[in-house]
Amino acid sequence: MALDQSARYADLSLREDDLIAGGNHILCAYKMKPKAGYGYLEAAAHFAAESSTGTNVEVCTTDEFTKGVDALVYMADEATEEMRIAYPIELFDRNMIDGRMMLVSFLTLTIGNNQGMGDIEHAKMYDFYVPPRALQLFDGPSTDISTFWRILGRPVKDGGYIAGTIIKPKLGLRPEPFAEAAYAFWLGGDFIKNDEPQGNQVFCQTRKVMPLIADAMKRAQDETGKAKLFSANVSADDYHETCARADFILETFGPDADKVALLVDGYVGGPAMVTTIRRQYPSQFLHYHRAGHGMVTSPTSKRGYTAFVLSKMARLQGASGIHVGTMGFGKMEGDAKDKNIAFMIERDSADGPVYHQEWYGMRPTAPIISGGMNALRLPGFFANLGHANLLNTAGGGSYGHIDGPAAGARSLLQSFECWKAGADPIEYAKDHHELARAFESFPEDADNLFPGWRDALGAKAATA
Repeated sequence: MALDQSARYADLSLREDDLIAGGNHILCAYKMKPKAGYGYLEAAAHFAAESSTGTNVEVCTTDEFTKGVDALVYMADEATEEMRIAYPIELFDRNMIDGRMMLVSFLTLTIGNNQGMGDIEHAKMYDFYVPPRALQLFDGPSTDISTFWRILGRPVKDGGYIAGTIIKPKLGLRPEPFAEAAYAFWLGGDFIKNDEPQGNQVFCQTRKVMPLIADAMKRAQDETGKAKLFSANVSADDYHETCARADFILETFGPDADKVALLVDGYVGGPAMVTTIRRQYPSQFLHYHRAGHGMVTSPTSKRGYTAFVLSKMARLQGASGIHVGTMGFGKMEGDAKDKNIAFMIERDSADGPVYHQEWYGMRPTAPIISGGMNALRLPGFFANLGHANLLNTAGGGSYGHIDGPAAGARSLLQSFECWKAGADPIEYAKDHHELARAFESFPEDADNLFPGWRDALGAKAATA
C-alpha cells in the first residue's frame, strides 16, 4: 500500500472560483478510478504528488518552499470518478532562451508517470483551464483562417467555407499522376492537403513532385482566375529534416509560397515538431494533423486525454488549424456534441466540459473537417455547428463524384451556398448540376438523408 499523502496533496476546502480568480494555477479535470483496495482520495493525492513535488515515500530533501508548489486535489468524487487538481504555474518548465512555457512540460506533469501508477485503474483528462499569465507565455497561432480568406479574396471576417480535398489514393501515386490529380480538383475547389502518410516516398520524392504541384497550381489559377491553396506535409523525426522539407517547398512555390500551409503530424510528431514550424515559419498557416490521436482520445480509451483537450492544447502551441473530426456526420468516431471542440478553439470566450476559458485575444485555431464528408452530408454538419467558417478536406467526396474531382469540388461549394441560403438541398440541386449529380454519386447517403430524391430529381441527377 502506498503512503497516504492526502493530508499534503489534497485540500477539498479550496474553491474553484477562488483558484480561477487567483490566476496562479492551471486546473485539470480527470475521470479517475483507483484500483481495488485503494481509497479514492488517497489515490487522487498520490496522483497529484507524482504529478508535482512528491513520490511514494517521505524524503529528507523536502523543505517548506517545495510544499508551496505542491499540486493539490481540490475535488474528489468517487461516485462520478471526478478528480480535479490545481497545479501552481511555477511548477511548469520554462524556456531558457525566452522564458516561455512549453507544452512538453504541461504533458510531462499532467499526463506523465501518473498514467502508469500501480494504484490507478485509469485516469483521463477531459478539460483544463489556463490562467491569463500562463496564456501570455504560450505562443498561440501566428496565422489563422483569415490568412486564407484574404488570399481567396474573401472577407477576413466570416469568410466562409473553404472547399478542400486530400489526394486519393493516399499512397501509391507517382509524381505526374499526383500533380494531375491536384490540377483536376483545383479547377473546381480551393484547397488541397497531403494526406498524413504522404512525404518523400521513393516512388514520389519531394524534390520531384513539389515542382509539379506548384506548376499545377499555376495552371489552375490561370485557367480559373482564382487563387488556390496547398498544404504540404513536412513531418519528420529530425528538426533539420523538417526544416529542409519546408525550405524546399516554399522555395519551389516561390511567388505562391504564401498559399502554402505546412502540415505536421502533431500527435505522433509531438510538441517539438509543432513548435518548430510555429517558430521557424511564422508567416505560414500551421496545419496540425492529429493522426494517431485515437489511441488515447477515443471514448473507448480510459487513459490519456480527450480530443477536446488535444485541440485546446493545439491552440496554445500555435496551430492555425487542426482536424476536429466530423462530429458524427462523417466516417470518424464522434458525435454532434463535439462542436464544443470547434467553439473552444475558434472563439475568444468559450465553455468547456468543466471550465470556462477566456483567450484574451489569442488568435483562433480553425476547425478542419475531414473523414467521409461529401456534399450531401455538409448541410446537416453546418446546421449542427451553426456556421461554415472552416476548412473541409473531402477526399472521397471529391474524387468519388461521378463527374470527377472538379465537379465534386463544385458540389461541395454548392452545398455550402445551399445551406447559407436556407434552401432545401433537393430543390437547390434542381438548378445546380454538380450538386444534383452528388445524389447519384453517393446514393446510399442520398437515400438515408434525403428519401424521395430519385423521384424529385429524376433525370437531373442521372444525366452527365
